[in-house]
Amino acid sequence: MSLVVLISGRGSNLQAILDAGIPVAAVISNVAGAGGLEIAAQRGIPTKVVKHGDYPTREAFEEVLAAEVDRFAPKLIAHAGFMRIVTAGYVARYAGRMLNVHPSLLPAFTGLRTHERALAAGVRLHGCTVHFVTPDLDAGPIVIQAAVPVLANDTPDTLSKRVLRQEHIVYPRAIQWFLDGRLVIDNGRVSVKGNDAQYLFSDRA
Repeated sequence: MSLVVLISGRGSNLQAILDAGIPVAAVISNVAGAGGLEIAAQRGIPTKVVKHGDYPTREAFEEVLAAEVDRFAPKLIAHAGFMRIVTAGYVARYAGRMLNVHPSLLPAFTGLRTHERALAAGVRLHGCTVHFVTPDLDAGPIVIQAAVPVLANDTPDTLSKRVLRQEHIVYPRAIQWFLDGRLVIDNGRVSVKGNDAQYLFSDRA
């Protein structure tokens, strides 16, 4: 039941996955020097860098990336802070086998700067979502969400930190559900065999 994790940065969600005891076959980054590569190396996990800037097109980059992923024949590919929008062709190659964690309560605030935009919109709840990757940005079937209150004195940084704590809880949970064969997608909606809660709410400041 191998898992390949794709990263671009510090690797905090990778760390949470590893701390949850989920075995990771490899960590691949599109950014040389990404902090998550060191986390993986310290655990003896194979790493690889495939820099997107080295390739003339998105498709050329993805072909090399896919070749590296396929070396490990993963059951699941987890995007953990992987800051690349993938093409429809790439998604089709791994259809139903890619998860992503996004820092908003989708379908609200797709894309970047989610915490800043949530504050500007005046929402009272914000959070994170684990979803399947589809060709449409941040629009795949939702596996689990976690919500936090937006406080009167919040900044994008303080809100981000509270949301990130929830990401570290729900992402390993969703990955384990997938690896255990407990996720069912029906008409674009995800359910969990055993009826585990697919939402969390934290009132921690």
